[in-house]
Amino acid sequence: MSDRHDSFELRPIGHVRSSLRTRAQAPLQGAEGAPDATLQFVSELAAGVTDLRPGQELLVLTWLHLADRETLRVHPRGNPLNEEEGVFSTRSPDRPNPIGVHRVTVVAADGCSIRVRDLEAIDGTPILDVKPVLHPRER
Repeated sequence: MSDRHDSFELRPIGHVRSSLRTRAQAPLQGAEGAPDATLQFVSELAAGVTDLRPGQELLVLTWLHLADRETLRVHPRGNPLNEEEGVFSTRSPDRPNPIGVHRVTVVAADGCSIRVRDLEAIDGTPILDVKPVLHPRER
């Protein structure tokens, strides 16, 4: 049965700029030693980033463009000593729809360039969306 929602198009709203150039250089999670990075938004979206401020926590959704989209089972954290699991119970970047979710903190904001900490995405990774982290009192 075909449904008009079977496929859709995502457009990057920007790209990650980072000193991380390869998957091997990237920590498994941002808080495990990722260098500061920049979220470089496309200029047409400038009005959408004007309220991002230093200290703010964000969820950055990325398209993990170097992922293996055929992978369905992995050893968690890439450790062959860990029992193999299905990708949907792990944070593996290799998965059918390789959407990355990264919790970061804004360090500086300058127009369409937002400097963040704890982002393990490599240079050139497309950004799909950015959302604020909601704390219990903000719901």
